[in-house]
Amino acid sequence: MDSRTVFSDSNDISGSSSMTESFSPDTSPADFTSLKRLSETLESIFDTSSPDFDFFADAKLVVPGGKEIPVHRCILSARSSFFKNVFSGKERKKEVVLKELMKECVEVSYDGVVSVLAYLYSGKVRELPKDVCVCVDNECFHVACRPAVGFLVEVLYASFTFQISELVDKFQRHLLDILDKAAADDVMMVLSVANICGKACERLLSSCVDIIVKSNVDIITLDKALPHDIVKQITDSRTELGLQGPESNDFPDKHVKRIHRALESDDVELLRMLLKEGHTTLDDAYALHYAVAYCDAKTTAELLDLALADVNHRNRRGYTVLHVAAMRKEPKIIVSLLTKGARPSDLTSDGRKALQIAKRLTRLVDFTKPTEEGKSAPKDRLCIEILEQAERRDPLLGEASLSLAMAGDDLRMKLLYLENRVGLAKLLFPMEAKVAMDIAQVDGSSEFPLASIGKNMANAQRTTVDLNEAPFKIKEEHLNRLKALSRTVELGKRFFPRCSEVLNKIMDADDLSEIAYMGNDTPEERQLKKQRYLELQEILTKAFTEDKEEFAKTNNLSSSCSSTSKGVDKPNKPPFRK
Repeated sequence: MDSRTVFSDSNDISGSSSMTESFSPDTSPADFTSLKRLSETLESIFDTSSPDFDFFADAKLVVPGGKEIPVHRCILSARSSFFKNVFSGKERKKEVVLKELMKECVEVSYDGVVSVLAYLYSGKVRELPKDVCVCVDNECFHVACRPAVGFLVEVLYASFTFQISELVDKFQRHLLDILDKAAADDVMMVLSVANICGKACERLLSSCVDIIVKSNVDIITLDKALPHDIVKQITDSRTELGLQGPESNDFPDKHVKRIHRALESDDVELLRMLLKEGHTTLDDAYALHYAVAYCDAKTTAELLDLALADVNHRNRRGYTVLHVAAMRKEPKIIVSLLTKGARPSDLTSDGRKALQIAKRLTRLVDFTKPTEEGKSAPKDRLCIEILEQAERRDPLLGEASLSLAMAGDDLRMKLLYLENRVGLAKLLFPMEAKVAMDIAQVDGSSEFPLASIGKNMANAQRTTVDLNEAPFKIKEEHLNRLKALSRTVELGKRFFPRCSEVLNKIMDADDLSEIAYMGNDTPEERQLKKQRYLELQEILTKAFTEDKEEFAKTNNLSSSCSSTSKGVDKPNKPPFRK
């Protein structure tokens, strides 16, 4: 089966077949031609690529993420009882926020909503959009990888929500055709949505349950991902068929549960006390697997620092901790594991590395989308880049850079260089810098701008580590700071070479080092240096301003949500995570 299958198969549920199903055998060629022309006419006014797309629209749908889709109320109301009820209410809404009408556990993207709406306009199912149904792995056929399955789940749920029964049936059939090729975790994602759809997706639900019953998915994963009644149905079926295997149907004992609860509560001290009781070890409790899958990055780092768990230990499914981290898609956790000796070359029982797992979970369109300078890169892409570097490079690195090596024994110059480099990384590559700084336990960096070079040094912003003392004296905090910042730069060079190369061009550039030294320069040379200095200042000031604005927005959003949510970095019990 080649990579075109997922798209060509969609013809079975699209195009003229969708129209002819509603025609009787007595439909004349003239009637068929008229209906086809009507379909094409209505489809033409729902051309999302047209600049006049919203000219005749009289309402709009707001999809998760805030993107708007202009629509025509009369067409949607005539084609769907769901939209008829929405638009004919007392309020006569002209703006519908779909997130308010859909269950929070299922997020339908812009492309998913557009695909379903196109059917309401034209009576034809569009081919699956290739850019959102293809993963990063070049060896994948893209028939049942996460992007392909995830998109089908989106349009299935949107069709169910919009009460388009014939479309629900078509996408249900499509999912049934590929279930046996999908990973067990993706089948659980389908099962969750099929369960929400109820009777409309009975066949799909039954098939998903049968696959999970025969899979090696453990009870903790099932309990975290699925409703209790479905979990009970699966475990009962395993018992009846004699498929439970060693402990696969058993919930953890009380002591293991306490260890897991301590991890969920970020209580590492309680964990230490539980381990002293000696009932079990971290490896026996699969504590590191649990922390990586369900706890925040800080808890995972603290657990690793105990050095009491095997970082390459496998769980009952044959996954190492790094395999689980690749599924979680949290770059800080992946870097923490790699720095503690996790092996990126280890394979799952079905022959996949952590890198391949991450690639098959990531949409190609998200991976290839360029990131604006100073903006955070997508976590999916960072995870892949980190794992690629882990396979490609030797973990032992030399000095952080040319300038640091040249600084010799001058501790103040080393610190100044590192502060400048880490501060610059925060401005230009905020996500990558945060990952490296968090792992190196750098709680902040003085924002020494390039203006600190030369005569503006006295005005540089200061932290508790003061580099402007006269005379400069080596203190313990200087040594600790040097160690932490050096570790940050080393992590950046190891896992984010693309970003490090950009920083090298700025920090190690000959003309930059010359800016601070005027010496016997001619007036023309001084003018050129001043111009170069101003150019660098402009770049950094722009990046710094944009980064601060983004940070302020994030803080405001976090403050507004703090009353309703806790533990932002902890995944609780989502049916699926794309």
